[in-house]
Amino acid sequence: MEKNDTIRKAREKAESWLAPAYDEETRKSVQRMLDAADTTELADSFYKDLEFGTGGLRGIMGAGTNRMNIYTVGAATQGFANYINQVFPDGPKSVCIGYDCRNNSRYFAETTAAIFSANGITAYLFEDLRPTPEMSFAIRELGCKGGVIITASHNPKEYNGYKAYWEDGSQLVPPHDKNVIAEVKKVQVADIKFTKVADKILSLGTAFDQTFLDKVKSMSFSPDAIQHQHDLKIVFTPLHGTTYRLVPDSLRNWGFTNVTTIPEQMVPDGNFPTVESANPEEPAAFKMALDKAREIDADLAMACDPDGDRLGIAVKDDAGEWILLNGNQTNIIFTYYLLRRRKELGLIKGNEYTIKTIVTSELIKEIAEKNNTVCYDVYTGFKWIADVIRKKGPDGYIGAGEESFGFMPGAFTRDKDAVSSTSLMAEIAAWAKDNGKTLFGLLKEIYAMYGFSQEKMIYIVRKGLSGAQEITDMMTNFRHHTPERINGSRIVVKKDYADLKEKNLLTGEEKAMDFPGTSDVLQFFLEDGCKISVRPSGTEPKIKFYFEARATMGSVADFEKAQQEANAKIDAMARDLKL
Repeated sequence: MEKNDTIRKAREKAESWLAPAYDEETRKSVQRMLDAADTTELADSFYKDLEFGTGGLRGIMGAGTNRMNIYTVGAATQGFANYINQVFPDGPKSVCIGYDCRNNSRYFAETTAAIFSANGITAYLFEDLRPTPEMSFAIRELGCKGGVIITASHNPKEYNGYKAYWEDGSQLVPPHDKNVIAEVKKVQVADIKFTKVADKILSLGTAFDQTFLDKVKSMSFSPDAIQHQHDLKIVFTPLHGTTYRLVPDSLRNWGFTNVTTIPEQMVPDGNFPTVESANPEEPAAFKMALDKAREIDADLAMACDPDGDRLGIAVKDDAGEWILLNGNQTNIIFTYYLLRRRKELGLIKGNEYTIKTIVTSELIKEIAEKNNTVCYDVYTGFKWIADVIRKKGPDGYIGAGEESFGFMPGAFTRDKDAVSSTSLMAEIAAWAKDNGKTLFGLLKEIYAMYGFSQEKMIYIVRKGLSGAQEITDMMTNFRHHTPERINGSRIVVKKDYADLKEKNLLTGEEKAMDFPGTSDVLQFFLEDGCKISVRPSGTEPKIKFYFEARATMGSVADFEKAQQEANAKIDAMARDLKL
């Protein structure tokens, strides 16, 4: 009965899409679904509306209310335009629009520009695909009131997305996120102003790219090392995405002369023909780059995701074998290097700070604090990192990152920035080589100085209504029946982001945490230095456990022993939690 009701409602919504307000191709596609004996596609496409969430839209492309198309994109843009005009009622207004390599991205970007222009808002539209950080930079550089990037990041090829940004170059945060969502929900198809005003759409081309690249170069702290090691062998792949031109251009702009790319993956292509997943977090995505790195005996291999905000790094270990660094390790290297070089160059003023997300390694905080630098914790998502910069000011900003392969070395962008990060990591490799070290050797030295840390994420899938309840019950149990010990180590501190309370379980002392709103996340800090974070996924039927284990490491020679010790702790903690 429930299934029949869903199909009936989907059919009713689909029939409304046969109206003249929709273009002929869309109407034909919808009619085909209505006529089909199999109702699966009809139900999937119309059983709900694709929600404009706090990060915008993301979904499979096609006709329907639950799909990415010019009508769902149009409603999002009309609502966003309405809100911008409410907040900034006087004077000229502009937005910046970028897009990635995905199928329909240019089409959706042009549609977005047309709607803004029809609402009296000048739209700066990139002439071709560009990475997310450049769009974020453009908002600030051009004095725009907001911006949009058409991208689905590293989702499968069937997907596309729409991310909305505010005037500081950051994704929307309260109150703007909720206010824009409210405006989008009011929009009917007849309200969408699709007819463009040509003189209100301005093109951004290669001249603006150079402005961005020059700003990226301002993050260079060791030009002499690059001059000495300019022929460092670097392999780079954009995985068919937006960084195919800007990252090699940036590396050359910094002074690197020996950059090898992967020709097959330098072709922008929304079908991602050479990879199963265009995600630098996945080892398989690195295969072609690592094959080339072995062939030429490279010093460093790097990959970016399709919209150019995430960065993957591969280095050689002591045996000459190529290994992929995880997101925490790249953040550790970036944080250490930026603090050390600023100190050596006399650039420390005393107001410095770094930022990390709550599930990112605590070692980053320890590196910062041992260098007299504050480290702020924020929720997952770079919009919260940008929020700290907005409140604290950009002057003392050192860098910020998250474990899911994102880092932002400069405050001139307000989102993950793989363009800056690739060049900075290449500089760190050159600086290390200039000092007789490898990147892997440098990482081990950092561990020896500040302590070893190993991280691992384990998730449990529980599908359907019963699965959702099971996940809720697990969170309730951990929240109200917290174990006294895990792997024999006492839980010293419990942080519950659902009520923003931090409790010392040894003394009973409780204090409030300063976060913008609550979140269903629990964290346990153990007496032996380990950390466990637990949260349900917001997009999938999963509950995720983030483990961080610490181990003693007196010298670089202790690296493998420390690694084994930490991994054993993670395995034991997982067993204790019955995972």
